[in-house]
Amino acid sequence: MDLEKKPVVSDVGAWAMNVVSSVGIIMANKQLMSPNGYAFGFATTLTGFHFIVTALVGWVSNATGLSVSKYVPFWELFWFSIVANLSITGMNLSLMLNSVGFYQISKLSIIPVVCFMEFLLHSKHYSRQVILAVAVVALGVGICTVTDVDINAKGLLCACVAVFCTSLQQITIGSFQKKYNIGSFELLSKTAPVQAASLLIVGPFADYYLNHRSLLEYRFTSGATFFILLSCSLAVFCNMSQYLCIGRFSATSFQVLGHMKTVCVLILGWILFDSALTLKNILGMLLAVLGMVVYSWAVEHEKQVKRATHIIADSKSEGEDVKLLKEKVNGLAKSDLELGQTKS
Repeated sequence: MDLEKKPVVSDVGAWAMNVVSSVGIIMANKQLMSPNGYAFGFATTLTGFHFIVTALVGWVSNATGLSVSKYVPFWELFWFSIVANLSITGMNLSLMLNSVGFYQISKLSIIPVVCFMEFLLHSKHYSRQVILAVAVVALGVGICTVTDVDINAKGLLCACVAVFCTSLQQITIGSFQKKYNIGSFELLSKTAPVQAASLLIVGPFADYYLNHRSLLEYRFTSGATFFILLSCSLAVFCNMSQYLCIGRFSATSFQVLGHMKTVCVLILGWILFDSALTLKNILGMLLAVLGMVVYSWAVEHEKQVKRATHIIADSKSEGEDVKLLKEKVNGLAKSDLELGQTKS
């Protein structure tokens, strides 16, 4: 099915699922991992738990016939899991080694990197309006989130790895869906077990390097276990909606629309956790929302222009076919006339 023919409601539903589940998992992880909460400082291992539950849901879905398993070469799944895990580990290390301000700037840089990589890998071009809207969104989110900026060599290296791998991962998801004609959930069911296995092997060592604590030393209380299960449940919807959104839109659109999550997190943090919300935050959020509206308009305008171009090209093609047909008919009529004259 052509992506342009899909109903608008399903596109909005996919995006809304991603925003709600992403914001929800951030709130749950904040309570689980903060020192004032349950101090579960094992982010990479927790991500491994997320993919275990996601893989289990995918296996149950395939076993019950709710989804169909399609073939994807293992080596492609393996290298994709390496890229995805480097993205996760790189982001965690970047947050640990860099200031919050530089971490936010590195996340904002994912948008231009995705645009550049899509141009290199898929020869995708962007209109001036789309580029302007992306810049407005990045500026607005930057005003909201960027405070102090402190750069060091290790932190810069980790941030570069995280940005590159995150961009490549999101572009690859869309490429795999088109290449193997596979749905978002079916692809997630294929990648989740490989990611879960690799993260559970690497995760405890990465977490020990990050916070110098062993997972075996952590005391799992009933409250911590509840929030781990809640985080894993939300992660299923978050992972599923991420694959769904990238399959329906593009990696660039996913990044731009994803910044709405940052705005929602800031608002919910102000409501639920008494976080400070300054005039600078409010102006940045308004600018980011304006940029998202302009981006949506620009993308829709591009689609209409392409559709009009295709219609004009088709009409020209049909006109040429009619012209050739008329010439052929006239030629046949002329030959029949000459044949009749010869007989007479």
